[in-house]
Parts: sequence; structure tokens; C-alpha cells
Amino acid sequence: MDDPDLERLDSRSAVELTEIDPAPLDDPDADAVTEEGATSPKSPSSSIFASTSSTLGLNHGPAFYLLRLQRYSSYAFTLFTTLHIANTSLIPLLTRSLPASDPYLLLTRPLYQSPPLEPLLITAPLALHIASGLALRLYRRRTALARYGAHSYKERAALPWPTLSGTSALGWMLAPLVAGHAFVNRVLPLWYEGGSANVGLEYVAHGFARHPWVSGVVYGALVGVGVWHGTWGWAKWLGLSPEKMGGGELGRRERVRRRRIINSIAAAVAGIWMLGGLGIVARGGEASGWLGREYDGLYSRMPVFGAWY
Repeated sequence: MDDPDLERLDSRSAVELTEIDPAPLDDPDADAVTEEGATSPKSPSSSIFASTSSTLGLNHGPAFYLLRLQRYSSYAFTLFTTLHIANTSLIPLLTRSLPASDPYLLLTRPLYQSPPLEPLLITAPLALHIASGLALRLYRRRTALARYGAHSYKERAALPWPTLSGTSALGWMLAPLVAGHAFVNRVLPLWYEGGSANVGLEYVAHGFARHPWVSGVVYGALVGVGVWHGTWGWAKWLGLSPEKMGGGELGRRERVRRRRIINSIAAAVAGIWMLGGLGIVARGGEASGWLGREYDGLYSRMPVFGAWY
């Protein structure tokens, strides 16, 4: 004889299963982790996948590892950026002199330009940060195409790409600026002189003296975009970004407050950096004699802008 309670349970389970949104097993939402360390799936299917993975002893999905690569790679070049701000802004602000500031730059340069440390502290983390961000975006795009069954070109074109956050947009703007800065200050001296022994704050001041407007715009964009990207990125890593807040009036007020705090911190850091860079270093004037001619030779080898020298 059939049990009516079991029949009601079976019918209710069947209804619940039909209400689950279709999602691929490698849904990146299953990898979403809150700041407290607990998984926060956005759908019942994600919950099912998480429990199944735990039972079978499977590893996390690609999104989990890509997010952590992106996060932990930023730690290394944050340390480098801190040293760089001190050398190119804070110390010049204190000494008010380029000749007095250059020895500090030369003293700390072996910490991040020696053969074992430069790739570990700057090159590799920066490459990993950019590559993991790109791979994560492509992975989420592929997952969305699989979820909605977009197979034809028309279907794929109609499906929008994952939303690009403001922090990510700043990061993609920053990448060519950092590449250009590294090329002028590191790659050119290595190619044509075998090292950066003669490249210091006077080299930067020489470029500002020869072409102040171009140098000022590029420098301002590098500092501004870099500081805002880094500040908002660290707010995300620390769980302090406004998007973490809930809804309602209290949540809205807290989001506004957090945005103001984060932007104020970014403005303060960028202001201090530019105060030393534009207020002291950029006003150092042209280098004279053989050093000035050497700097002219390096700047003249820049693509596009080198013709102006």
C-alpha cells in the first residue's frame, strides 16, 4: 500500500528539481568565496556541485585558482610600488634635491633589479596578474556560452560578455602605461648601455625638461590610473568594497561612505606621489655635458616619440 506522505515528498522534490536553473558543472559561481571563507553559491545547482566536489574530493574549478593567482600576484608588486613611491616622491620631498635623492634610489635598486629578484618581484607577478585576469574573463565567457547553449556565431554574438568592473577597466588602461614606463626606464638602458647605472631621477627630470607637456600627461595618467586601480583592488581583497554591502537604505549609505573613503585614500596617495614627482623631480631641469647627451640618445630611440629628440 502506497504511503501518501512519501507520494507528497516525491512530488514536491520533482517540482523543486524542475525549478533549478540549468548551469554547467564548472559554473564559476561555485567557486565564489566570501571574505569569511565560506562558499556563497548563487543557485541550487552551485550548491549541489559544491557538495558533490567535497564528497568526491575534487579540487576547485578554474575560477577559484585564477582569482587567487590574480590576488596573490598583486602582493609582490605592491611591495615594489611602495619602494618606488618612496624613492621617486617621498625622499625627493624630504631632501628637495635630485643629487641628494639619487643615492637612495641607487641604494635600494639592487633590491628589485638584481637578476633573481626582479623577475620574482616585478616581471612574473605582473605577467601573472594580467594573464589570470584575461583568463578569468575568457573562462566566464565560455561558461556563459555553455550555460545558454550559444553554439552558432549569431547566438554567441547576441550574448553579452561578462560585465567589466571599474577596477578591471582601470587595470587594462594601466597595462600599456606600465609597459611604456618600463620600456623607457629599464629596457632602453639595458639594450643600449647594458644596464641602468646612469638612469636615475636626473634621467626623468631631463625628459620633463625637454618635453614637459607629454611627460606630464603620461606621468599623471600612470600615477592616477595606477593608484586608483591599486586602491580599489586592495579594497576588494580586504572585503571593503561597496559591493559587499546589502540592500536597503542602510546598505546604500554604507556603499556611499565606502566609495568616499576609498576614493579619498586614492586621492591622497596620488597627490603625495605627484607632489614629489611633479613638484620636485620634474622641475630638476636638463642634465648637462656628456650625461645630457647620453639621455638624449636614449630618449631618441623611443618608438614614435623618439623622433622629437
